[in-house]
Amino acid sequence: MNDLTVNLRQEQEATLARPRLAYGLLTRTLFIGMDLLYGRETTLPKMRLLEILARIPYQSWEVRQYIRLHSEYGQASAVAEARKVMLWGRAAQDNEFWHLRVIDERMKQLGIGEGFFRSAVIRWVAVFKYTIFSRLLARFNIRQAFRINAEFEDHAEHVYMLFVKEHPELETQKVEGTAVAEVGEFSCWADVFRRIGLDERDHRNESLIHCGCASDKVPYLG
Repeated sequence: MNDLTVNLRQEQEATLARPRLAYGLLTRTLFIGMDLLYGRETTLPKMRLLEILARIPYQSWEVRQYIRLHSEYGQASAVAEARKVMLWGRAAQDNEFWHLRVIDERMKQLGIGEGFFRSAVIRWVAVFKYTIFSRLLARFNIRQAFRINAEFEDHAEHVYMLFVKEHPELETQKVEGTAVAEVGEFSCWADVFRRIGLDERDHRNESLIHCGCASDKVPYLG
């Protein structure tokens, strides 16, 4: 993930200059709901909820692919396709979990907490509803599930890059923490969040490939 050949600042500028995907009604409803609960401003608690939800679609796809393997084990093409989705989904889950740990660790360093309503009630309801939605969509229209995930990840990419732009103090804040160190060394917290934003771009691109929209992929510069 931490590719030292990537110019993180340049990629941030490219993201902010690029129009977002055309989000569908379901995706826009999700983002509006988060704004109502957390406010329109991008904050660490809001990004933490984003990362908690981000892993759910990949988990749902993995469950669906296991069902496919059980029912279509004699069809080589179906097995290969299912395994491909599962491997991608597992790697994406691990990556999203790293994002979650980094944000959670940073919140603790800064002494940022949440009340019971947000940390327990809202989070539980959001996870429950998004899990049901993702499981049903994976079961009945997984191509559409890939497309919606591409929109979710496109939004996340822009969120992180905007967060860095809106908080120039991140450019001089020294990076500390065991979670960040698992991936590599970063010169400042701005680069950590830029890297997370690029990870979301990778997830966006893979989702577009799987839904048959590979032409919409966004490559790295350079």
